[in-house]
Amino acid sequence: MAIIVDLDVQLARRKLSVAEFSAAVGISPANIAVLKNGRAKAVRFTTLDAICRTLDCQPGDVLRWVPDDADEV
Repeated sequence: MAIIVDLDVQLARRKLSVAEFSAAVGISPANIAVLKNGRAKAVRFTTLDAICRTLDCQPGDVLRWVPDDADEV
């Protein structure tokens, strides 16, 4: 199981830089990078709420689930 964070896609669609986005959401650019690069182990609902408010999107626009190869057997 893998959770994919499509934050970079949403930022590109809205032509937002990481710096602009981090200021609007209220989290550091380093934490935005952790999310974008798929290294986050968890996301707080308050952070997800701020991301969705800023991007005017649903959580499913930012997060998606992809099964592991082992799960496909």
